[in-house]
Formats: sequence, C-alpha cells, structure tokens
Amino acid sequence: MGLSILKNNNKKKHRVLKWSLGGLVTIIVIALFGAGAYFFNVAMVPSHKSFIHNSDRISKSDPLYSQKMWFKHAHKDKWTMKSASGNYRLVADYIPADHKTTKNVVILHGFMGRKEKMAEYGTMFHQLGYNVLMPDARAHGESQGKFIGYGWPERYDVRKWTKKLIAKNGQDSQVVIFGVSMGGATTMMTSGIQLPSQVKAFVEDCGYDSLNDELNYEAGNLYNIPTVIRAPLIGTLSLINRFENGFFTSQASATAMLKKNHRPMMFIHGTKDTFVPTRMVYKNYRATQGPKKLWLVKNAPHAASFDKNPTEYPKQIERFLNQYIK
Repeated sequence: MGLSILKNNNKKKHRVLKWSLGGLVTIIVIALFGAGAYFFNVAMVPSHKSFIHNSDRISKSDPLYSQKMWFKHAHKDKWTMKSASGNYRLVADYIPADHKTTKNVVILHGFMGRKEKMAEYGTMFHQLGYNVLMPDARAHGESQGKFIGYGWPERYDVRKWTKKLIAKNGQDSQVVIFGVSMGGATTMMTSGIQLPSQVKAFVEDCGYDSLNDELNYEAGNLYNIPTVIRAPLIGTLSLINRFENGFFTSQASATAMLKKNHRPMMFIHGTKDTFVPTRMVYKNYRATQGPKKLWLVKNAPHAASFDKNPTEYPKQIERFLNQYIK
C-alpha cells in the first residue's frame, strides 16, 4: 500500500516537473521571438534610429564644406527604375561630367542614409572627371521598399543601375562601384555576382564583413547583450527576416562574395572605427581574389576617413583607380 502511494506521488512529481519544464521552454520561446521581433524592427524596418545621426546642416567649419555645397547646388538629373526584385520604384541622381568621358561611378550610401548624404563623394568623383550616379537604396530616401537588405538584395539593384548607366553612356563605358559603410558592404557583395565587363574596379570604405558578424557586434556594442544570448537572438531575427525580407541574415556575407571577385578592389577603414570595427577589413582584404589595396586611416572613426583626410582621400582613390581606368 505504502509502496503504491509512493509510486503515485513520484508519477505526480514527474508530471509536475514535465509541465514546469514545458512551461519554462514555452516562456523562453515566446520571449526569444518577442526579442527577435523587436530587433528585427530595429535592424530591418526603416525608421529613425537613435544611434544614427543624420543632420542636414552644413557647417562652414566642416572640412568638406565646399564639396557639400557644390553638390547641393549642382544640377542633377532624376533617374528611376524598378528594383531587381520586389517591383519597388528606385530613384537616383545623375550628374554628368563636365566633358565627355568614358569614366563612370555608382556611389552607394550607408544605413539609414540617402544619396544626398554622399554629397562630398559625389563632388569628389565629379572633380576626378567621372559621370556620377547616386542611387537611394531600397527603403531609403526617395526609393520604395519595406525593409533594409544590408546589401544582399541591393546588389542586384546595383547591377541594374550599372547596366542603365552603360546604356546611357555607351558600351565603351568604364564603371567604378564605390560605397561607404552599408554601401561599402553592398559594393563588396556586388563584386561577387556576374557583372557587365564595363565594371573595372571597386572602392569600399568601412563596410562590414558579414551581416551576422555586424549584428553580433552591435548587440554587444549598442545593447550590452551577453554573448551567450546573441546566437539564439540573431537566429530568431534571421528566421523572421527570411519570411519578411526574403533571406537569412547568414547569407549576407561580403567576405563570401569577395572570394568570387577577381576585379581590383580598394579597401579603406578608419583605425578608430567603433561601429564597424576595424578588424573586419582584414578579413575582407584577404578574401578578395583580384588586385587590391588597403588604406588604414589613422584616428578616423566610422565613415570619417574623408573628413580626417580631405586632401589625401581623393588622391589615394585616384592613384588606385588610374591603374585600371583610362
């Protein structure tokens, strides 16, 4: 009798333990998906981000004041096209060179930026004698789109813009693709797909090595999330992103795409970059298979290498590109 009661008690305790563990797992899963949905919204949905400063004010003390003012008043032709996927209307500004030339550049902006935020780079390339095309990435600026792709779906938009540029300026066009931050990562991701032969070289400034690595870094840098939690959190975000945005975050790798690139690539990165850590550029530099150059800009924070070196920056780029653009 006593033995039977003991067995029943043990069975009840076992059921209670199973229910408790099941309830705990359910709570963890719900919490994880809740957190993943929150960070998906922060990372992938275009909106004001507290950690991004996008002031339109141009100060006379700005070392690039003259470049930004020239761009502000320059005549720009408005170009539009449909995205490579999703049927979004994309918008770009086009500034032709002062003289007929075969030299062309596509300039790509950063996360939550827009073409106008690349004013100094547009001016720089125009001064170097290039026809300049500056698109708004999908879900940025004047371009349509629901979600940010961090360069992964956008790489096919860049190819489409490039073909449009060649159609405008002729089959003898020579095209450079240039980008900063997310635009730099987009440049590297674009380098790994099949491109027109007119694309001669790439220049990337402070792009990340992969979206997962950048998300993992920012989870600690911006939110102090413990390392042990980051992997399941990013995995959940990635799953949501696959259903909403069409790809797993692990797919969006600049390093992987660079391994397929055999064209010339210049890498620029500030040594004091704490948003896309400087360590990432070494991985990217090693991955590319074509001619390459790495320029580390001392004491430059994220996306500020041109600000820190307004004279040397265009010289370094011109020196590199002159080897491949005639």
